[in-house]
Amino acid sequence: MLRYVLTYSVASFAIVTISGCQSIDLQPAAALADIVIENGIVYDGSGLAGRDLDIAIADRQIIFVGQLQSGQFPDAERIDADGLVVAPGFIDPHTHAGSDLKSDDIERRRNLAFAYQGVTTVLIGNDGRGGADVTAQAERLESQKIGTNVAYLAGFGHIRKKIIGDAARAPSDAELGRMKMMINDAMCQGAYGLSAGLYYPPQNFAKTDEVVALAKIAARYGGYYDTHLRDESTYNIGLFGAVEEALEIGKRSGAAVHIAHIKALGPAVWGHSEKIIKRVEEARLAGQIVTADQYPWSASGTRISNALVPRWAMDGGLDGLRQRLADPTILARIRQDMAANLKRRGGADTLLITGNLGQDNVETGVTLAEIAERLSSDPLDAALDILRVGDARVASFNMNAEDIMTFASQDWVVTGSDGSVGHPRKYGSFPKAYRDFVVRDKLLDLPQFIRRSSGQTADIVGLKDRGYLKPGMAADVVIFDPERYAPRATYQQPRRLSTGVEYLLVNGQMLISGGTHTDEMPGRSLLKDTQC
Repeated sequence: MLRYVLTYSVASFAIVTISGCQSIDLQPAAALADIVIENGIVYDGSGLAGRDLDIAIADRQIIFVGQLQSGQFPDAERIDADGLVVAPGFIDPHTHAGSDLKSDDIERRRNLAFAYQGVTTVLIGNDGRGGADVTAQAERLESQKIGTNVAYLAGFGHIRKKIIGDAARAPSDAELGRMKMMINDAMCQGAYGLSAGLYYPPQNFAKTDEVVALAKIAARYGGYYDTHLRDESTYNIGLFGAVEEALEIGKRSGAAVHIAHIKALGPAVWGHSEKIIKRVEEARLAGQIVTADQYPWSASGTRISNALVPRWAMDGGLDGLRQRLADPTILARIRQDMAANLKRRGGADTLLITGNLGQDNVETGVTLAEIAERLSSDPLDAALDILRVGDARVASFNMNAEDIMTFASQDWVVTGSDGSVGHPRKYGSFPKAYRDFVVRDKLLDLPQFIRRSSGQTADIVGLKDRGYLKPGMAADVVIFDPERYAPRATYQQPRRLSTGVEYLLVNGQMLISGGTHTDEMPGRSLLKDTQC
């Protein structure tokens, strides 16, 4: 995998003054440009108000931002952005796009679910599921060709499972040493940080000290700690306790903390957003780097096993669970704990089946309550029947609108999708955040929305040449119609592409042109430039 480092000669810069500000043209005035974007309102990703500026692109990067002189770059392809917003390509810090990008199917590798939201770069490996073989992943995707850029997180869960499997135990000193070596190798290969999903087995079997040990390695190389909290409700240590644990891991390891899809999940913790925000603000004032991402949907996405099965029963994974279900005494205990978890989720009416795993006879688009009614069964028995032979994806309607709004208003929260199969968040999170928080509720203004979808996220991740529209940056650009930019995906039809993105440039090539995707596959693997 080649690493590209851009260098520039200061002597070749041309300085152009625009309304009291200086613009840097990285090429001499007579230089050629491949594409010129003109007549649009440019938001540069910094949070500043939009300005009437032109942008010139050459050889995959932005070479000019300013007001073009007559006849400048005469041979460039022109994009007329009149009436449109021009912004840095959006960056999604939490996705599950890896399976699409690694697919043998070129249509999946185009990553259009994200592209039509204006996303030019996705992070993969979230929730602790990222492989440590970053070089191999990057080389495969580069050779196969992909639509959007991709950056990588090394996964705590992947590493733990490689060493000790699904067992509910601590690693030996030797095993922990091997885990440290794996995260060290992943960081040296270009991972941007360590991700964890401490809610999920077998990661939830790990104690805090174990996570700290690996996060220290990531921090040593400037990586951050991305966490699906151990609890977002009252399953084990509680939402507040889980935030405390994440802050402790960051403080002891020295890693910046990024809380994935921040939320208060279930009626028992509705209204706790203010308490969580106060604690994060205290940590930030004390000098910790703490951020979060959020999707704007009221339903989370998970599996029946994750939503309902007690963690202790998942020792050994689904195979271990099914062995326990065959024992009537243990089954009774599991069922009792599942009843409590179903209550935490708000009842069987709140669990919408969005996909089946390992079986074909589970209907999608209906709730667990509806399945139980059709079978003349109890919802818990219906869930257990599913788990005996497979599993099912669910959209879990368990968030409160006030908490969503309260988290969204924080300046340390950025836009993310947690995009996964069967949930509309994969296809519509960025435009929904725009529609809900900017257009409808006036919670954010347009410069804020663009910043938290581009430059601010680039800063969190450590993407040095993305997220801003300025000379020298990679030419990742979204051009959208602010009147038409909107989600079309719903819980019933989760795979409908969003509208309003007229042009999307990835590394200076058009993935979307005139609202239609092209045949280009301009995405690249973006590796952290780590000195090892």
